[in-house]
Amino acid sequence: MTLKMKLENVSKIFGKRAKKVIPLIEKGVSKSEILAKTGHTVGVYNASMEIMEGETFVIMGLSGSGKSTLIRCLNMLNRPTTGAIYVDGEDIVKYNTQQLKNYRQKKIAMVFQHFGLFSHRTVLSNIEYGLEIQGVPKAERRNIAQNHLEVVGLKGYEDKYPDELSGGMQQRVGIARALANDPDILLMDEPFSALDPLIRREMQLELLDIQNRLKKTIIFITHDVNEAFKIGDRVAVMKDGVVEQIGTPEEILEEPANEYISEFIKDIDRSKILQAEHIMVKPYGLVSLKDGLNVAVKVMRENGTSSAFVVDRERRLQGLVTIDRAIEGLKQKKTLQEVLDRDINTVKRDEYVQDIIPKALETKYPIVVVDEESHIKGIILRVHVLASLIGDNGNGDVSMDETENVIV
Repeated sequence: MTLKMKLENVSKIFGKRAKKVIPLIEKGVSKSEILAKTGHTVGVYNASMEIMEGETFVIMGLSGSGKSTLIRCLNMLNRPTTGAIYVDGEDIVKYNTQQLKNYRQKKIAMVFQHFGLFSHRTVLSNIEYGLEIQGVPKAERRNIAQNHLEVVGLKGYEDKYPDELSGGMQQRVGIARALANDPDILLMDEPFSALDPLIRREMQLELLDIQNRLKKTIIFITHDVNEAFKIGDRVAVMKDGVVEQIGTPEEILEEPANEYISEFIKDIDRSKILQAEHIMVKPYGLVSLKDGLNVAVKVMRENGTSSAFVVDRERRLQGLVTIDRAIEGLKQKKTLQEVLDRDINTVKRDEYVQDIIPKALETKYPIVVVDEESHIKGIILRVHVLASLIGDNGNGDVSMDETENVIV
């Protein structure tokens, strides 16, 4: 992946003599003590991170952790006290007024928590506002706005006003307005926190869908650990202005950097975070459809299993054969295809464990992870699903005593 943004030792101190507070922080004086002694507020201290092009990077923390202060440094609404912020190799902290204006208009956009829509403008007019400011001709900006209205699923609402829309629909307009400028980077400051839980979940899924199509670099702020781990490719956890840990959701779950991180994630619902690809294992003992029943029996014997998945020449799932069916088929001189059990539960790599649990409970065979063309990517045993819920990564060895008809 290509590096899009790099922060080097970024600090933001609020107050008239901000730089003189840095030595106090370096000596270990707490944020509250600095405020009491100097009247200065430590927003962010010594933040360093790299954000890759096309990833969804989440900055997470409780109220007062510095996450919103930090994101406002990325578009220079907050000018850092110290440090550098490189975007495509250029330090935006050194930008002059015109460079900063161009940067904000063409390279970066922001979606706010409380929508920020103009009540006197229609939905379409709200979306095209940024393009209007840039002087884009009316016909062109209308066409762009209409396209992005469809991207966020609001076709047909062009002439509605914000107060005629639900909260979730208003936020979709806010996202469309930000996307209309075609920014490289999309900043989202707790955009769903004002929404009802059900609408919030729908917007999370909508954002994942939009990102899957547009591949923008998204920097997303939230205080909700479940939301952070659901949508983030990587997550930075902040406390008292300091970045405590950066990693993928799986890395943070499995290897918390310190006690604070452990405490922060202890109540997380893993079933809403972990996906099929996190708990699947390599499928051993596959049988090709061309090989026949004798080969199938041999493969099961060598692997010590009572069943085997069957694939075609392109490794696409065809079904499953059990040892009983294979032996009976040999006696009756049937083909492998004739004895296949095709009633197999399959999931995609990105399906969440919470959606896999019902399938795991009802099936007598392992669940197969496949791609869009039905190529086998892995298998999931019931024990893997259960282990993922209690903190095990589910990738350990499984004995025949732990489950029936498994392939290991």
